[in-house]
Amino acid sequence: MEQRILGRTGIKVSVLGFGCGAVGGLMTKGDPRDQERAVARALEMGITYFDTASIYGNGTSEENTGRVWAKLKPKAAIGTKVRPKEEEYRNVGAAIRASCEASLKRLGMPSVDLFQLHNRIGATSKGDVMSADLVLNEVVPAFERLKREGKIRWFGITALGETESLLKVIRSGAFDTAQICYNALNPSADAPVPPRFPGQDYAGLMTAAKAAGLGTIAIRVLAGGALSGSAERHPLNVQVVEPIGSGADFSEDVQRALRFKPLIEEGVAADLPELALRFAISSPSLSTALIGLANLEQLEAAYRAVSKGPLDAAALAKVRAIQSQFSG
Repeated sequence: MEQRILGRTGIKVSVLGFGCGAVGGLMTKGDPRDQERAVARALEMGITYFDTASIYGNGTSEENTGRVWAKLKPKAAIGTKVRPKEEEYRNVGAAIRASCEASLKRLGMPSVDLFQLHNRIGATSKGDVMSADLVLNEVVPAFERLKREGKIRWFGITALGETESLLKVIRSGAFDTAQICYNALNPSADAPVPPRFPGQDYAGLMTAAKAAGLGTIAIRVLAGGALSGSAERHPLNVQVVEPIGSGADFSEDVQRALRFKPLIEEGVAADLPELALRFAISSPSLSTALIGLANLEQLEAAYRAVSKGPLDAAALAKVRAIQSQFSG
C-alpha cells in the first residue's frame, strides 16, 4: 500500500483510508466478528489511517472501533470528530472538551491522533454552520489546549460549507489537516471546472490546503456510492444518501457517473468504483482517500483498485474530457 505524508504532521498514511462512518455502515451496524476481520485485513493491506466520529451511529462507531483497537493493538493512526450544536457556540471550548473526553472514553484511549471539527464553515454561525471567525478565534484555542494536555496529537477540519470561508480557514495555517470532498463527479477541489458546473465549486481547496502545509483527506471519493453506477444499497448502508458538493440528488449523481462507462469498456479500469478510486489517488495534492465500507468484499475491491496505482496521463485526460461536459 502506497504511503503518503499527512501534511505538517509528518506521519505517513496509506493512500487508502478506512472510513468507519454510517454511510458504509460496517462499523456502526455490522457484526462484531465482521468488524474485527475487516480491520485486521486492512492492517495486513497496509492501511494506516482509520477515521471515525462521535456522531457516527450516535457513538457506536467509536465504541466498535475502540473494541477492535483494544484487541488488535494496531500500529496505525486514528482520527475522530466533534460537532458542537448551535446552542453550544457561546461556550464552544467547553463543548469541544466534553466531546473529546466522551470520544476518548468510547474509544478506550488516553489520546487520539487526529481530532477534527465536523461542522460546516461559513460567514456566519447558524445551525450546524460555524463562522470562520468563531473557528479561528475560539475553536483553534480549544484544540490547542487539548493538544497541550496530550489528549490529541493534531487537529483538523471537515472542509464543507461556503468555499470562501473554507479557504480563509485553510489559508490561516491554523489546522494540521482538512477532509475535503473530492471525486470524479466534482474535481473542483483540485482542478478548474466549467461554467454552470452542477455542483459546488471548491475553487482549488485541496491544492490550497497542500500549499498551506495541511494533510488532505479526501471524502466522498465514491460520491456516497453513486460512482458505482447503481442506486442499489447494501443493507448496512445508509439507505438515503444526500449528495455533498455534487448533483441535486443521488439519482442524478448515478446518471452522471454512468457517463464514465465507456472508459470501462475501453479497459481504462475494471469497473466504475476502480476508476473513481484511481482518479482520486491520482491527485498529487491528496494524502489519503477515505472509503466507507459495508463488508470485507468492498475492502478487497478497494485494495485491488488502489494497488493498480493512479491513472496514467492518457486515462486522466479521458476522465477530464467527460467532466468538462457536465453542466447544470
